Amino acid sequence: MSKKGKNEGGADKTRRTDASQPALTPLERKAAERRARYQKKRRIIRTGQVLMATGALMALIHLLAHWGAFGGQPSNLVDLVAGYPAAILIVFVGAVAAGQRQ
Repeated sequence: MSKKGKNEGGADKTRRTDASQPALTPLERKAAERRARYQKKRRIIRTGQVLMATGALMALIHLLAHWGAFGGQPSNLVDLVAGYPAAILIVFVGAVAAGQRQ
């Protein structure tokens, strides 16, 4: 009788969860990592652009509210919190996100 080690016979080998796909070569893994980094960077830039557009729209709506397009003037609290300062802050955060370099 011979004693078998853990890896002999294949009974105790750890298996990959997605055994249908072969293992990636180092070049393929590097390309996949590069693609993932690029997609993450594009997602951050696009989010920044959306934030900038949202801030600009918010400033425009606030300007229209001051002109009385919606039936009256905004209150002082709205002017202080949700008006131009919030719009500028949203545009600034969007610009920072859209200007990321990595």
